[in-house]
Amino acid sequence: MSDEGDAQRPPAKKGGVLQVMKAVAWSFLGVRKRADLEADAAQLHPAHLIIAGLVGAALFIVVLLLIVHAVVG
Repeated sequence: MSDEGDAQRPPAKKGGVLQVMKAVAWSFLGVRKRADLEADAAQLHPAHLIIAGLVGAALFIVVLLLIVHAVVG
């Protein structure tokens, strides 16, 4: 068996849920070190980031609606 095929394959992207949520939270704030951004790009799967971003945006909207409802109501 030859391992030549394995040498040409890009490394698998591995990132936990906490790491994805942390990356999304920092992105929402707009504050991110370049080294952290590059590390996230190498380790995190883009689809996971998109899903986490949509969930984060939905939570943000729900929190804003709850605050407005509490102040007005």
